Amino acid sequence: MSSRKSSSYIFLALFLGVIFGFLSIPFVNSFAKVISELFMNILKLLSLPIIFLSILSTITGMENLKTAKFFAKKILKYTLLTTLLAAGVALLLFVIIKPASMQFLSSEVKVVASAPSGTYISFLLKIIPSNIIEPFAENNVIAIAFIALILSIAIIKLPSEQSDPLRKFFKSLFQAMLKISSAIIAILPIGVFVFTVEFFGAIKTSGSDLKKLLLYALCILLANAVQGLIILPLLLRRKKISPLKLAKGMMPAITMAFFSKSSNATLPISLNCARKRYPMSKELSSFSFPLCSVINMNGCAAFILITTLFVSISNGFVFHTFELISWIFIASIAAIGNAGVPMGCYFLTTAFLVGMNVPLTLMGLILPLYTFFDMVETALNVWSDACVTAMVDQEIKEAPSTVDGALA
Repeated sequence: MSSRKSSSYIFLALFLGVIFGFLSIPFVNSFAKVISELFMNILKLLSLPIIFLSILSTITGMENLKTAKFFAKKILKYTLLTTLLAAGVALLLFVIIKPASMQFLSSEVKVVASAPSGTYISFLLKIIPSNIIEPFAENNVIAIAFIALILSIAIIKLPSEQSDPLRKFFKSLFQAMLKISSAIIAILPIGVFVFTVEFFGAIKTSGSDLKKLLLYALCILLANAVQGLIILPLLLRRKKISPLKLAKGMMPAITMAFFSKSSNATLPISLNCARKRYPMSKELSSFSFPLCSVINMNGCAAFILITTLFVSISNGFVFHTFELISWIFIASIAAIGNAGVPMGCYFLTTAFLVGMNVPLTLMGLILPLYTFFDMVETALNVWSDACVTAMVDQEIKEAPSTVDGALA
């Protein structure tokens, strides 16, 4: 199914969902309830394996070459910087706009019935589980990421005759999970329809949920806009790069990213723009854009932070200032480990919420909006990829001796 047809079906499903939601037909409501529960079960089933395999596949797939290492260090520096800034902007906007209750700013400890129990020490102890099955059984996302990280490092350290079969195995297993994800995306219009029916049926008698959801959507879109139109241009200016000139050169790729909702599908156009419309080092751009399409996810970081806080707080969870700040780093690391998974931000956020024992009802209501969020976020991600590559290219041009010294 082409991306244009897929988008048409999704918008049609959204339109029909609004109509049937307000009509409140018992048979349709029952159908929507059953299908939405099945859809959520599938999301829960896939979320944790995808996180585990995406980290494994990404890290073990990296080449151990001097040039790649040098470029990777430079790219990773700017990727971390831009992703952390995106998450920081998202948190600031969340606090200002207040799409959910702001009780989490209280300095006193509050007990929330649905909140996970335990202290910070017990949380830290759970990072290293006593067995490999436990994190998956308990939905412990941090422990799963830890296992994936140490296993990835161990595989890289093995001789090639031993590491290559493992790399291929985990890569193939990850691709198999992506095939399942693709099947979910193929039936996404059905999911959009049933969740829209449930949502508009619920707000038919009350507008409070709709107001909260609109504030949440505003928060997401503003976070992307501020990052793309203010933060990234300021970083470019510091490197004496014209944001307008770079944006004009990369516009075909940014436009393609918006409509395709895929950084990977946009990659050939991004490379073409970087070589012909805004000339950059061919060697750098050939390495940077594919790597950035995997790890540089500014829009995803903002979505994970805002959505996790919005859904959990709406369900009665309480956060303190320190916990809020820690989510800047959690969301950034999760976004970097996203690895270009279709609907990756949505899956990752779902996994966090499952691990926190947060009800996923609101995630179903967010799904109809996610298609547009995904378009905006993908465009921001590709724009950020271009900014990171341009800044590294400029840095190398300003100090070419550092390149020769690093590769000597």
